[in-house]
Amino acid sequence: MRCAISQNEPNSQIAAVRAFNRFYTRKLGVLDQHLSKSPFSLSEARVLYELAHRDDLAAKEIGIELGLDPGYLSRIVQNFDEKGLITRKPLASDRRQYRLGLTAKGRQVFAKLNQSSQEEVAAMLAALSTDERGRLTGAMATIENLLEPPERTGASFLLRSHRVGDMGWVISKQAIAYAEEYGWDISYEALVAEICAQFIKNYDPSREHCWIAEAGGKPLGSIFLVKASDELAKLRLLLVEKDARGLGVGRALVEQCVRSAREKGYKKMTLWTQSILVAARGIYQRVGFQRVAEEKHHSFGVDLTGETWELKL
Repeated sequence: MRCAISQNEPNSQIAAVRAFNRFYTRKLGVLDQHLSKSPFSLSEARVLYELAHRDDLAAKEIGIELGLDPGYLSRIVQNFDEKGLITRKPLASDRRQYRLGLTAKGRQVFAKLNQSSQEEVAAMLAALSTDERGRLTGAMATIENLLEPPERTGASFLLRSHRVGDMGWVISKQAIAYAEEYGWDISYEALVAEICAQFIKNYDPSREHCWIAEAGGKPLGSIFLVKASDELAKLRLLLVEKDARGLGVGRALVEQCVRSAREKGYKKMTLWTQSILVAARGIYQRVGFQRVAEEKHHSFGVDLTGETWELKL
C-alpha cells in the first residue's frame, strides 16, 4: 500500500536519493551533460538511442517520452539534420510534424557511441567481482522497477536479478509445470538443469542476465538472456507461475529481456519454443518476434513441433 510521507520525516531519505543521483551522474561522466569521449549531450544521445531502436518515430513522440522541451528538441533535430544523421518525413495528418529516422551515417555514429558506452561500463564492472557485479545490477533492477513498475500489470511485482537458490527454484518449477500441464518427462528437468548450470559457470554480467519476477518475497516467474555470439542473444526459460498468469508478468519479463539485449549491443535475438505454448508465443509475437522455422520432433516423452523465433534489435 502506498502511503503519503510527512513533511519532516523523510529528509534523510530525500538527501540519500539526491546524493546517490549526484554520485551516479558523476560516475557515468555526464555531470557536464556530455557523454565521455563523444560530442553529444546526454539528451542528444537519448534521442539517437530512440531512433536507433524504433522505426518512424514522430518528433513529438520522442519529446513526450523523454520529457524534452519542444524548443530544445527542435534544436537537437535541426542539428542532427544538418549533420546528415537523420531523415525527416512530414506527417500526412499534420504537415508541421515529422517522422524521424536515422540515415546510414546516423546509424554509424550511433554504433560508435554505443560501443564506446559499452566499453566504459565494461571497464567499470571489471573492477568488481562476479558476486559484486550481480549485486550491483540487481540493485539497479530493483530501483528501476520500484520507481517505474512494468506496465499492464494487474498486481504489484518487481523484477530482480538472480541470487543464490534461484537456479534450484527455476529447475524445480520448470520441471513440475511442464510435467503437470503437458505431460513432459524428467528428461526436460535434466535439460533445464544443464542450461542453468552452464549459465552460472559461464555467466558474463556485461552480456547476460537472469530476471526473477517477485511479489512479497515470492518468486512468480523467470527469464534468461544468454549470449550465443557477439551479435546474437538467446531468450531462454520463460516461466510464469500458474497463479500469477494474467497479471502481465510474462510480458514484463520478455520486454525487459529484449530491452536489455538492445542495451548490451546485440543485433538479433533468437528463441526456441513449442507450438503448444500458445500464451508464450502470443507474447513473443506482440513484442516483435517472428517465427522463422519449425520442425516436428519427439522430446521429453511426447511428440512436439519445435519453433525458432527471431527478433532484429
